[in-house]
Formats: sequence, structure tokens, C-alpha cells
Amino acid sequence: MMKLFRLPPLFVKNIAFTVLLLAAAVVLYQLSTRHPLQWDATQTQLNSLEQSSVDVLKLLPGEVKITVYVTEQDVKQGDMRRLIREFIGIYQRYKTDIVLAFVDPVKDPEATRKTAIQNNGEMVVEYGGRAAHLTSLNEQMLSSALLGLAHSKDALLMYLDGHGERKLDGMGNHDLGEFGKKLQQNGYRMSSLNLTLAQDVPGNASLLVLTHPQVPLLQGEVAKVLRHIDNGGNLLWLIDAEPLRGLEPVAEKLGLLLTPGMVIDPAAQEMNAPANWTLSAGYPPHPVTRNFDLITVFPYARSLGAEENSAWQRHTLVEGAPRGWVSRNAFKPASKPRFDKNHDIPGPVNLAVALQRTVNDKEQRIVVVGGASFLANAYSGNGGNIDLGINMVNWLANEEALITIQPRASKDGTLTFSARALTIISIGSLIVLPLLLLLAGGVVWWRRRS
Repeated sequence: MMKLFRLPPLFVKNIAFTVLLLAAAVVLYQLSTRHPLQWDATQTQLNSLEQSSVDVLKLLPGEVKITVYVTEQDVKQGDMRRLIREFIGIYQRYKTDIVLAFVDPVKDPEATRKTAIQNNGEMVVEYGGRAAHLTSLNEQMLSSALLGLAHSKDALLMYLDGHGERKLDGMGNHDLGEFGKKLQQNGYRMSSLNLTLAQDVPGNASLLVLTHPQVPLLQGEVAKVLRHIDNGGNLLWLIDAEPLRGLEPVAEKLGLLLTPGMVIDPAAQEMNAPANWTLSAGYPPHPVTRNFDLITVFPYARSLGAEENSAWQRHTLVEGAPRGWVSRNAFKPASKPRFDKNHDIPGPVNLAVALQRTVNDKEQRIVVVGGASFLANAYSGNGGNIDLGINMVNWLANEEALITIQPRASKDGTLTFSARALTIISIGSLIVLPLLLLLAGGVVWWRRRS
């Protein structure tokens, strides 16, 4: 009789376990390729993008090409191409159709010359037939360039000049140069406009920017501004707490009531800021302030009121000074301001308003801000000032898709210790810790001997 051969039970279990383990590995591999999961455990999220950068990538359907003109080895930084691949690889995790290419400027000088490359490591970002050059490689710069390329049209922004106004390309503390630089990074073209020379505000301008003049405008210039409004032109008007110097008809046309005086905010003084600064975190619902939750700072602000006028739809963009007031008395920095019930107007106050109406079957948009200082070079870095200003311009230029918190600077992961803290750490690691280890070893040795 034939005897059947039986495998040992343990062997069968091992075979079954191996087969199941291999099957599980195959299933996990398939799941990982189709549904990749990643977790960035670094303290400053070095291997991830800010949410604002991810939002920018969502605005770019189609291929993005990045060409880097860099040698294979750099004297100071070594293998720069490896560093660039790793950095762009973070973006490629969120957008797989980003194409990265390298050109050696030494081996291919003709291509380098045609592209007007100036520095080793310079990159050209191309999308939708447009291109941007970058000389620095970090998230803020690259995401800002991509945001600029996301613009659906080449928007022209014009600002009134010739009366001592703040300049969008100026470097003075009172100028708006940093704001203007950010607008250019986001794809806007800027040009000054002198209405004593120009026949009218050009019809191809996406919007006109008015800042406070230091000398009165001529009646003919004011007439051209009013004609721009009558024709449905968009406008950003930054009004300081000063006389309007000829722009009174513009305020009347928009139905604005400009209360004389400066806004005083006790909350600013509690934060060790001047009392004539206004801190704001109140943003009624509007496309300009969608998902906006940053604190903004308005130095030397004025309150914006409105007449009853059915021609315009009005929306408050920024509220401030809920415990403050509009002071008609001269501000004295050395003294603590006090509310005068006989002259002052209690808060809260409107710091920025948006106006809309339909003209010639086209929607007209206007934003008025009670104080240009919030975008001045000296103050624009406070809180979300520039972010709010960019959002206003994007809305005025009918670029709602670009209304988002702007790409922020990289987080600083540097740890700074005082001299005392460094001394304690040094003594602890070099003396205390070794002594504790010796003590623990001695205790263990004594117990074993006993």
C-alpha cells in the first residue's frame, strides 16, 4: 500500500505565512502608488509647501516648464543640480506635470545668451506662453513667480503722479515701492500717469491708483479722473487724514463722507504701538477678504462714511477701533489720548470700503482706504498689510481666482540661546550627564556584587 507524504505542520504554516506576507506587500505597494501618503516630521516643514503655494499650483492647469542654467558643479555650493532637483521635487509632489530641465551655461553659451541669463543658477519658469526669471531659489520667490504667471491677462495698473503723491516704484519710507514690487512679481504692469500731459486715463488700464496729493490738482485733471469714473473705470483710492487738495468732487461722486480727524485705537497702545495706529482683525464677508485672517495695521488712519446713494453697492472691507474713536484734536505722542465726548466720534470705524455698480453693461469696482500709510514702505511689512493690498488689486482687476494669501517667507528654524542658557547646556552635557551615568553604573555594580 502506497504511503502518503505529509508535510510537517510547522513547514506548512511557514509557507502560508510567507505567501500571505508577499501578498500583503504587493497590495500595500499597489495602494502606495495609487494613493501616496507623506508626513513631514521636520519642525519647520522643510519638505512641504505652505498651503498658499499649494493653492497657487491649483491655478495652473497644464504643464509648467522650469529650465535652470547651472553648471554641474559649483565651487562654493558643490552639486547645485542635486539641491535644485530636491527642491523642485517638493513642488512636483503636488503638481506632477512640472518639467525640470538643466542647461550648462559653459557647454551651451548660445542658449544662455538667447535667454539673457546673467548668473549661474538662474532659472526660467514658463507657463502659458509667458516666462519669469528667478535668481534666488526659495518657496516665496518661486510661488510668487508662479502666481504671476497664473494671471489670465497682462493687467496694466496706472498711478497718478505729478503732485507729490506716494510712488509705487519709490524707495522712500512714505512711498509704496515694496507694494509695487509685489504687484510686479504677481504679473502686473505699472506706469505713472501725469494728467496735465495725458489726454485721459488710458482705456487699456485695468485700474487707476490715487494716493494723496501734496499740492492741489488742477480742475482739468480732476475732470479727467471723474471722466474715468463715469466711463466705468476701476479705482483704488488711498486717502490720508489730510485735506483732499482738489479731489473733493471725486469724494462727492462716490458718495463718501470723510469725517475730519484721525482714528485713535487704545488696543494699539496696549500692544506697545502708537495710539494713532489702528489694529484691525475685523473683515466683513467679501471676495477681497475671503479666507483672510491676518491682523492689519493702519497708521494715521481716517474714518470712511457714506451718503445715502442708491447708485452704488457698498461693502465694508475693514473695520477697526471698536474701543477707539475719531479724534479732531491734534495728536500728541507724549500724552495719553483721551476721548472728548463733545468733539470726538466713538468707534468702531470703517477703514476700507468697496463700491460696485454697472456701467455700460460692465461691472465697475472701486476700493477706498482711509490711509495710504498701511501700504507705505515703512509699515507694509506689518501683519497682513501687503496681502490685503494685493487682494484689493486682484479684485479690482477682476482676478478673483488670484485672491489668496500670498506666499510667505520661509520659516526660520534657527534656535537662539542666551549666554546663560549655553552655559547651563554645556555644564549639563559635559559634566552633569557623565557623572549621572557613572553613578548609575556604580549602583548597578554594587547591587550585582551584593
